[in-house]
Amino acid sequence: MNRLFAATVTAGIASAFKRLKSLRCTEPALTPENWSEFQPCMTIRFASRDVILSQPSSTLFVYSLGILMIGVGLNFLWLRGDQVSRSWWGISLLLWGIGVILAGTSYQAFGYHIKCAGQETCAWTSWWEVIYLMLSVASVDAMMAAGAYCCIEGKWRKGMPLYALAHVALYSVIVLVGALVPIKLLISFELLLVVAAPNILLLLGLNGWRYYKLKDPMDLALLGTWLWLGVTLCVYFIYLVLDVSQAFWAQGVWFSENDVLHIGLILWMIYVGLVVAKRVVDSPATTLAS
Repeated sequence: MNRLFAATVTAGIASAFKRLKSLRCTEPALTPENWSEFQPCMTIRFASRDVILSQPSSTLFVYSLGILMIGVGLNFLWLRGDQVSRSWWGISLLLWGIGVILAGTSYQAFGYHIKCAGQETCAWTSWWEVIYLMLSVASVDAMMAAGAYCCIEGKWRKGMPLYALAHVALYSVIVLVGALVPIKLLISFELLLVVAAPNILLLLGLNGWRYYKLKDPMDLALLGTWLWLGVTLCVYFIYLVLDVSQAFWAQGVWFSENDVLHIGLILWMIYVGLVVAKRVVDSPATTLAS
């Protein structure tokens, strides 16, 4: 009886996890036969088999971004000393970098094999991308914790990390529901941005207010961080809405909105590593009362 129950539960869980594949690419309708018509692909020989690499240039950008993020995150941890805020920055960038590599593996590099090979129509997403969504929000919430230690005193310092923990827990539940039911909206990149935006805006406002009050170079550096990130996302959406990618691809040139995003984030990450890392320190016992 116990074995039967365990087998039933296992089968039920496996079935739930497989439901994600029921979401299919319909606009446009992607199949193994037309996959390469909508994006550049190249075939490489590996371990005596042909491997189709999707979007080679985009793969280079996204993997470079992921590796750079992990490197900058490790640098924060190397420099952390007794600064808790640097530890949280390091954790944040490690989570984001790992997530970027997972997303790049599924959406770019090996997307054909993960979402398309051997199927009549291609899957819209994968568990690689779902995990990326959760790691991305966890990363932003780790930045919130970092902001609490470098920019806030008193009860708010304790409150912001608790908010961040609740925020990422709630979003993770939403994403898991979206993946297991499945519901496309709940596992979309657009919802990720909607969920993450209030945190970024809060940090932008906090560092802007602090710089106005204290003229602290750390706040100016962090203010530049959030503004740079915001501008990068705005350029990404403009490029997406104008459908520039398809216009270029029609001419045989692949440069997608994701490339715009990833190149912008690479430059952003260089700024964070060179300018922000050494300036972030835990806030002293200072009040900002006017």
